[in-house]
Amino acid sequence: MADQNPGQNPSKTEKLLTILKLQPVVPVLIVDDAKSAVLLARALVAGGLRAIEITMRTPAALDAVKAVAAEVEGANVGAGTILNAKDWEAAVKAGSTFIVSPGVSPGVLAAAKDSPVPLLPGAATASEVMTLREAGYNVMKFFPAEQAGGAAYLKALSSPLAGTLFCPTGGISLKNANDYLSLPNVICVGGSWVAPKELVAAGDWAAITKLASEAFALRA
Repeated sequence: MADQNPGQNPSKTEKLLTILKLQPVVPVLIVDDAKSAVLLARALVAGGLRAIEITMRTPAALDAVKAVAAEVEGANVGAGTILNAKDWEAAVKAGSTFIVSPGVSPGVLAAAKDSPVPLLPGAATASEVMTLREAGYNVMKFFPAEQAGGAAYLKALSSPLAGTLFCPTGGISLKNANDYLSLPNVICVGGSWVAPKELVAAGDWAAITKLASEAFALRA
């Protein structure tokens, strides 16, 4: 018998969609310092990018999520690169309003099922998309987007896998973002180009706000 209590119930899906619809681009950040994360998040929010993904790839990541959640008005901070249930618990405890994973695993799906926080799970093939749909998910991260076939590949999935929405991430920039945003099955894209390492290191928040404004202006 099919699972009558899927991992992503309609209310959690709606919560996730509300966050992803805030903007055409979700910044994907690798943060080395929690204090700079607050200033960075404020610069991004000032440019219109309110949904922000902080990846769990550095020792400072959890503290950065906690600081942004507590100190940046208007920000919806999510944790990315969640690989297991332990990471999930820590990210939710830190204040993440959504969770992003590069793929799926039984442990992550189990943690998601028992949590009020929505998951944006990763998929790169039709089989992975079908598996996630059976688990109750119809909004997914397409990763790594460019390396997995790009906008043309995602367009090819739109008809046979109708009803599935994607946030492509991986290799996306201002130059090719609209290739994805113009697709009927894309709700937004994820990208790191709005927060270049050199601008963060220099504390040039005005320049980052300008990049965020350019990204916010992108439309399908």
